[in-house]
Amino acid sequence: MTPTLPAASAAGSLAPFAPLLDGPSAPGLPASAPAAGAVEAIEDSLRSPRRWQPKQVLVTASAADTPHGRAIVARCEAAGIDRIELLRADRLPPLRGGDERATYALAKATLAVVTSAPSARRLAPIPPSADWRLDLAVGCPAHCQYCYLAGSLAGPPVTRVFADLPDVLSAMDTHVGRGGVTSTSRHRAGEGTTFEVSCYTDPLGIEHLTGSLAATIAHVGTRDWPSPVGLRFTTKFDDVAPLLDLPHAGRTRVRFSVNSAGPAGAERFEGGTARVRERLGALRRLALAGYPVGLTIAPVIPGPGWQDAYGALLDDVASALRDVPDPDLTAEVITHRFTPKSREVLLGWYPRTQLEMDPAQRATKRGKYASIKHVYTPPVMAEVRAWFERELERRLPTARLLYFT
Repeated sequence: MTPTLPAASAAGSLAPFAPLLDGPSAPGLPASAPAAGAVEAIEDSLRSPRRWQPKQVLVTASAADTPHGRAIVARCEAAGIDRIELLRADRLPPLRGGDERATYALAKATLAVVTSAPSARRLAPIPPSADWRLDLAVGCPAHCQYCYLAGSLAGPPVTRVFADLPDVLSAMDTHVGRGGVTSTSRHRAGEGTTFEVSCYTDPLGIEHLTGSLAATIAHVGTRDWPSPVGLRFTTKFDDVAPLLDLPHAGRTRVRFSVNSAGPAGAERFEGGTARVRERLGALRRLALAGYPVGLTIAPVIPGPGWQDAYGALLDDVASALRDVPDPDLTAEVITHRFTPKSREVLLGWYPRTQLEMDPAQRATKRGKYASIKHVYTPPVMAEVRAWFERELERRLPTARLLYFT
């Protein structure tokens, strides 16, 4: 019999969870896009938000001793997860399948409730997004064939959520007023000291099981900080109902990762996530609730007809926000790139991918410690940048472009 933790009260009732529609072998989501101005259709799409349902939950001994860890277990029990295993120690068991794809599938179906290592509470700058990286979890339940975590995290891609949330959040106190990324930017200093919580996870994609994101938003929104503070996260999910009534005080900017649709659009590489039209509906709801919102247009893939496809995307954003009074909207544009290690890992996870990852077609960018990244050639980058700068100004004139990379 699988041991479980004593029950704890979960905040709010949980609706039945939708199954994961796209497994690791799927090429991605079927493609379709809303017609411009289809606000009603966008709102209708929010009736059944995409929610991840892990097949097993592993809880370390230290995590089981925390109130937040017990609350996470209660949420998982309420969600109908049958296998919730209380471990006797703080080391996760080996999660290995018969081959790399089997290991991937097993890891992606696992939620681990752990406590953070001391290194996770030593915050580091995260340019160009924010002054500091703050991790609520590590790992993501989505199946994106360009995954930025591939090759950067050790071991199988298990989603690990931190049960010692008060300790994680306490690390913010000594970093407020000390930022050197956005705080020192002439264009972004008004955001205050910024903390990014989606560097190594999609916090909204696991929020129905953790409650960590809502607790963090409320913490930032209600705490008496010595100087302005801004919380930031990006998501590909749409279950925003638990966030709408939080005391966010306008200090949390929610950005939605969006991409082009259509038969050749990049959206098809984002398995296990909410559709882009659903994300736009969620963006609309948050903007109406007073949140600053944003677009993370990524990864931009300039394939055939890309201008029309991304133009339609920007028009759909304008349609979703058309009657929102004075929306506070930003945009970040990130082109597709990969490293030799991430390419190797991704081709092991998705051997039938149609995503172009040919180093011969790319330019090589070298970073710190002789790291290598394959990006588009300078002429392509210049064309893409000029197009987005021009079309954002024309189609979304109130949006502020934070950076292009």
